[in-house]
Amino acid sequence: MNKTELVDLVSKQTQATKTSIEDILNAAIENIKKAVKKGDDVTLVGFGTFTKSKRKARSGRNPQTGEEIKIPAATVPRFRPGKEFKEAVR
Repeated sequence: MNKTELVDLVSKQTQATKTSIEDILNAAIENIKKAVKKGDDVTLVGFGTFTKSKRKARSGRNPQTGEEIKIPAATVPRFRPGKEFKEAVR
C-alpha cells in the first residue's frame, strides 16, 4: 500500500475529503520527522515508537571489487513496533 492508497482508504472510512486526509497525514509525518530529528521519541501507543539512533563506524566490502571500505558513523531513524501491532501482523 502506498500513500495514495492509504489516503483513499481513510477517506472512505471517515467520509472526509481526500485532500483533508492527505493534509493531515502530511502534517503528522512532518511532525514525526521534526521530533525525531530533534532527538525526541515519538510513541504511538499500540502502533510503535520512532527514535533516533547512532550507528558506529564499521568496515565493509565493496560487492563489485571485494575491496574493503570504511563505512562512517551515522545517525539513523529507527522504528520499534508496539505489542498490538506485532500481534496484528502475526
